[in-house]
Amino acid sequence: MRLALILCAAEIFSMTGFAAYTTLLPALQLEWALSNSEAGLVGGIYYAGYVVATPILTSLTDRVDARRVYLIACLLSCAGAAGFMLFAGGLASALCFQFLIGAGLGGTYMPGLKMLADRLEGAGQSRAVAFYTATFGIGSTLSILVCGWIGGAFGWQAAFAWGAAGPIAGAALINFATPRARTRAAGAPAPALLDFRPVLRNRRTLPYIIGYSAHNYELFGQRSWMVAFLVFTASLQPAEAPMLLGAATLAGMINLLGPVMSISGNELALRFGRTRVIFTFMSASGLLACGLGYTAPLPWLLVFLIMCVHYGLMLGDSAALTAGAVAAAHPDERGATMGVYSFVGFSAAIIAPLVFGAVLDLAGGNRSVLAWGLAFTSIGLFGVLAPVARLIYARRR
Repeated sequence: MRLALILCAAEIFSMTGFAAYTTLLPALQLEWALSNSEAGLVGGIYYAGYVVATPILTSLTDRVDARRVYLIACLLSCAGAAGFMLFAGGLASALCFQFLIGAGLGGTYMPGLKMLADRLEGAGQSRAVAFYTATFGIGSTLSILVCGWIGGAFGWQAAFAWGAAGPIAGAALINFATPRARTRAAGAPAPALLDFRPVLRNRRTLPYIIGYSAHNYELFGQRSWMVAFLVFTASLQPAEAPMLLGAATLAGMINLLGPVMSISGNELALRFGRTRVIFTFMSASGLLACGLGYTAPLPWLLVFLIMCVHYGLMLGDSAALTAGAVAAAHPDERGATMGVYSFVGFSAAIIAPLVFGAVLDLAGGNRSVLAWGLAFTSIGLFGVLAPVARLIYARRR
């Protein structure tokens, strides 16, 4: 339990810059005159950094102490956020530094999970993984709230300064408070770096990898544009009915549902079966996403509540997917398995913000309710198709 708490705390610190750009997107888009497609590209490049770094850094944990990988990744996150604070002034520079911040996450999130999973088995492992993955929601929530508050009070550069400080604290916690991580079974030869063929041959892990990509496509498409959508909703409210809280604060409150729903979904999966629970949550969130954008003209409190329900449904299958992949992986291939799992899953996360922004542009811009409706539909499609995927999965089994 002590190790789990340390790793969860380090994860929160390492994610301080996670949502800095998306939280400050309305101001940055205006200041730099970015189109919606360009703004979505900057949001998506974060996950490109994650995808490029994850297979390499996570696979290394099958060969070397995972703490070394974690420390290097924290330095990448710090350098990206500091560079954004000091040098970003438009599309090209923002792409560069967002890529570095994303690469940093690629070397902290899954390696930290492997450090935890290597020491546990069975239901205890599943619950520990659920708490760890749920902490991602806490880290993203605090990033939204704190970056929003700092950016509003002191400017966006100060928010990225906070994003640079957190990974340093996370690195110190990992370096001084965690034991050396197990790399592989005693006497076993070191696996070939970046050889993912054994992982792809493991038919038990493939459904979780595919499911995680569909999950991330919807989740990160929504996360990247959540604040901007709430700002649009506020602009449609009557003058006598202003929003009581800012868009960043509301987005942070929505994110707080993530850890609760992620842990609860995993407990339901342990009780009723992972497959049933995962497909149920995925279908429900996809259906709701297809109608979410059209709710913008409704009273802001109702829109906020609908977004809470949608976000909760999206996170209901998160921990169950990850715990299932960890349990299905061979112990000496967990690093490589987590690398493939993240690579495929976050490849979808790269595409989603860009597709969302492109649909906004093509359908009339971010002042159009129809455009927002179609944009949210674009990220809900995979969830709507989940029943078909479940039928194919059942027949293959």
